[in-house]
Amino acid sequence: MSESPLIIALDYPSLDAALCMADQLDPARCRLKVGKELYTRSGPAVLEALHGRGFEVFLDLKFHDIPNTVAGAVQAAAEQGVWMVNVHASGGRKMMEAAAERLEKNGLATHLIAVTVLTSLQDSDLQEVGLSDNLAGQVERLARLTQQSGLQGVVCSAQEAAHLKTVCGDRFLKVTPGIRPSFAAVNDQQRIMTPNEAMQAGSTHLVIGRPVTQAVDPMEALAAIEAELA
Repeated sequence: MSESPLIIALDYPSLDAALCMADQLDPARCRLKVGKELYTRSGPAVLEALHGRGFEVFLDLKFHDIPNTVAGAVQAAAEQGVWMVNVHASGGRKMMEAAAERLEKNGLATHLIAVTVLTSLQDSDLQEVGLSDNLAGQVERLARLTQQSGLQGVVCSAQEAAHLKTVCGDRFLKVTPGIRPSFAAVNDQQRIMTPNEAMQAGSTHLVIGRPVTQAVDPMEALAAIEAELA
C-alpha cells in the first residue's frame, strides 16, 4: 500500500500498453489512475490486472447522472476494490449524497471525491454554458457542496488548493491534476504547478501523466519528482 501522494495517470488506449507501463512502476511508490478511454476499452480487466500487481487505483470516470444511477455506479466501482472513485459535483447534492450513503450502507471504504471545475476550463468557458460566477467562485461553491454532501474531497487545480484548504480544512482531500515537474512541458492544461508548489499550496494528492509515462525511464522520472518533493 502506497503512502505516496503521487498518482500516475495511465492514459493509454489499450490494456497491454497500460500494463506495460504499470510493470515499470513500483506500487509502493505511487498509485495509478484509470480514466475513461482505458476503462471503456478494457473494462474491469484493467482493475483486476493492476490490483494483482499490488497497485491502488483511482478510477477516474467522473460519474454524472440521476442519484440512483450514480450511487449504483459508485457501488460497482467500490466492489471492484478501487481506492478512489469520482463524480461531478455539478450533479448536485442529492446525487452526491446518494453515492456517499450507498458506500456507507454497504461498508465500502473507497474514497469518494468530486470534480469541481475541469482543469481545461476558464472563465469564458463557464460563461458560455450559462454560469455567471467566475472560476474561483464556482470551484468554492462546488467544493463546499461536496463536503456538505458527505464526500471526502475534490479534484481541483493546484491554484485552488490553498483556498480550499482554508475553506474545507486540511483533511478534505484535494486531488490535483495539471501537475508538471520542473523538467516537463505544459501541454494542454491551463492551470498547472510543479509538484512542490502544489503540495505547498495544499494539494493532498498529485496526478501526473506524461512526465512519467513518456519518460525514457519512468522510475527515474518518478524519483526526480520525489526529489522535488523532498
